[in-house]
Amino acid sequence: MELDFKRLPKVELHLHLDCSLSFEVVQQIDPNISESVYQNEFIAPVGCTGLSDYIERASRGINLMQTKDNLRLVTLDLFRQLKEDNVIYAEIRFAPLLHLKEGLTATEVVKAVNLASEEGIKKYGVEASIILCTLRHYSEEQSMETIKLAEAFRDTLVRGFDIAADEAGYPVDNHIAAFQYAKKKNIPCTAHAGEAKGASSVWETLKYFGPSRIGHGVRCAEDPQLLKYIRKHNIHLEVCPTSNVLTKIFQKIEDHNIDHLFDEQISLSINTDGRAISNVSLEDEYEKLNRVFHWEMNHFKKCNIEALQHAFLPEQKKKKLLSVLLKRFKDS
Repeated sequence: MELDFKRLPKVELHLHLDCSLSFEVVQQIDPNISESVYQNEFIAPVGCTGLSDYIERASRGINLMQTKDNLRLVTLDLFRQLKEDNVIYAEIRFAPLLHLKEGLTATEVVKAVNLASEEGIKKYGVEASIILCTLRHYSEEQSMETIKLAEAFRDTLVRGFDIAADEAGYPVDNHIAAFQYAKKKNIPCTAHAGEAKGASSVWETLKYFGPSRIGHGVRCAEDPQLLKYIRKHNIHLEVCPTSNVLTKIFQKIEDHNIDHLFDEQISLSINTDGRAISNVSLEDEYEKLNRVFHWEMNHFKKCNIEALQHAFLPEQKKKKLLSVLLKRFKDS
């Protein structure tokens, strides 16, 4: 039986708000941006030279997200995209300190995205949480400011903390205190690692930050002992196949190790990373995995169950969403 990838219910844990601006919302904010400019500046090319080149594409979106109104428009547009992709639950992440160029405070930024997310949930019926990101090149003070924002908004949709950006060249030192604070305050954490650097970066991240999930993490496969550790401690990998090819971890999708990680019984989910920069939906990702690795319904079901089990949600909410997920898989 041929799978209807659009109809399959989906959970997405690794999704950057500032990397997911559709052409429609960009036009709404700045009608002077043509489709060709959008294609060239907001989307990573097939010939992307690596992670730094990929990340550079986010700067165009960030520049448009400097007011409360624009933050609302971008957030609601992402909920629209999620609804079209049949996503039932998503965790949306962004770095609040990147949105202060036109006078907003970090608190105002988080409040604007939280309010827009509440609006998006009601309008589109997609459940969601927010993860606040610090960045690898940030100072200790900036990381502490970000985790304290997560603490201040913990009674809202803000449910987690992350460290993003290029891990190569930036040691963990500036961020240890923030992750220790998160642990003390019981704020769930994920962390980008095993993307720009290899297994040593994942070991370092696990040792000093202690996250329950790793963003990307695919290079953990370079160290069999690390794979064993991740499996034993149930560390969840937020895998982004197309993004990993664009950032040159793998030269082509056929080289990706997601099938190997799945066979090694590593807990993992399928994610887009940035829907605009990667120019991809989860429907597209599922289709690729089916075509290249012959993944079937049981693979996608397992990954989505794992995603929900590792979501930054109260247990009661997880159970409710799991029930929805399983029913929709049965009906698909």
